[in-house]
Amino acid sequence: MARNLLCRASSGLVQLSKLTRLSGARLLCTQQVQTEPLTVSQQHNGIRRIILNNPRKRNALSLSMLQSLTENIMNDVDSNDLRVIIISAKGSVFSSGHDLKELTSAQGREYHTQVFQACSQVMTLIQDIPVPVIAMVNGVATAAGCQLVASCDIAVVTEKSTFATPGVNVGLFCSTPAVAIGRAVPRKVAMEMLFTGTPISAHDALLHGLVSKVVPEERLEEETLAIAQRVCQASRPVVALGKATFQRQMAQGRDAAYATASKVMVDNLALTDGQEGIRAFIEKRKPVWSHKPEKAHD
Repeated sequence: MARNLLCRASSGLVQLSKLTRLSGARLLCTQQVQTEPLTVSQQHNGIRRIILNNPRKRNALSLSMLQSLTENIMNDVDSNDLRVIIISAKGSVFSSGHDLKELTSAQGREYHTQVFQACSQVMTLIQDIPVPVIAMVNGVATAAGCQLVASCDIAVVTEKSTFATPGVNVGLFCSTPAVAIGRAVPRKVAMEMLFTGTPISAHDALLHGLVSKVVPEERLEEETLAIAQRVCQASRPVVALGKATFQRQMAQGRDAAYATASKVMVDNLALTDGQEGIRAFIEKRKPVWSHKPEKAHD
């Protein structure tokens, strides 16, 4: 599956690179030169930190930002050393969504299509890669920025964070953010957000299921890293199998979901790490994971 993800991502990056060359002149007219990287990626002890690094432009998800984010997500995604990804942002705005300067008629329909395809690719990659992705939010997340939070597996946010889909107010209904948000919160909550653009607080976002936990600003890093470190204590192939299965069964009816999950439980038990976990429990010791998708039996 990861190979297919890499092929999809590579194909998307080639298209983005080609489009950037074709549209270079137009981009120079609408974008200032970026002297620092749009995203910063660091990895330590199995935890990859990806930081949106364009606070001057409210960490807008421009085509270049989306391309950089895709590269950071897909870099060595199959490595056993990678166990969890945390996405955060520099500045008081997590992300304001798409760069509206890229969505004018001057850019044209083909360019607009590439922007939304690139955005959809990032959101689906987050859900399809074999490691959990955590959003660490301290500030405003609007439109595609809110979509990014909704697409992550877990979201830890501060009390001052707010979430909105205000596209309707500028004549661009948040239809693509609605895909992720509509699957994270109740339908009527999503519709109110989409039709009015009114922000919701961090605590309302927690109440409606958009985020996982609300913490004081000074504890954001500590709480997020604690979750990431707990993930790192589990077997990588077991987590990968569980994440993929959860996404699959959520799209199925009840009976089909149980059939899918039951089969995967049997597959999980066939893993070397699955058997190691059972033995460790019986022997009252900590498991020693291989972190490899090898089978103990057929």
